[in-house]
Amino acid sequence: MTNREIGDIGESLAQNHLISAGYGILEQNWRYSRAEIDIIAKFEEILVFVEVKTRSYDYYGKPEEAVSEKQEHLIMDAAQRYMEQIGHEWEVRFDIISIILNKKGELERLEHFEDAFFT
Repeated sequence: MTNREIGDIGESLAQNHLISAGYGILEQNWRYSRAEIDIIAKFEEILVFVEVKTRSYDYYGKPEEAVSEKQEHLIMDAAQRYMEQIGHEWEVRFDIISIILNKKGELERLEHFEDAFFT
């Protein structure tokens, strides 16, 4: 599988996870400038910006460890723009969903880290 295919599978799994946990999906792959927010969702009154990291192995580190400080800042800037566009006035959160697929491209592990940018 290509990296893009792995990423697409991961984003689909993440979206299904969020929906089953009671989140409403507002946007997917929302872009602003050089940043892309994988999933924008709403949980109760919280606007949640989700970065999805999917790997087919974790030999060189866990997927969630691949979110750099620079990437966090790009996502936060894009989130600010999104909030301005929709007139957002309630709580926000930045989550990471970390996914490992097996060799067949099936889910092996999914971890949802809430408030991941500020822990």
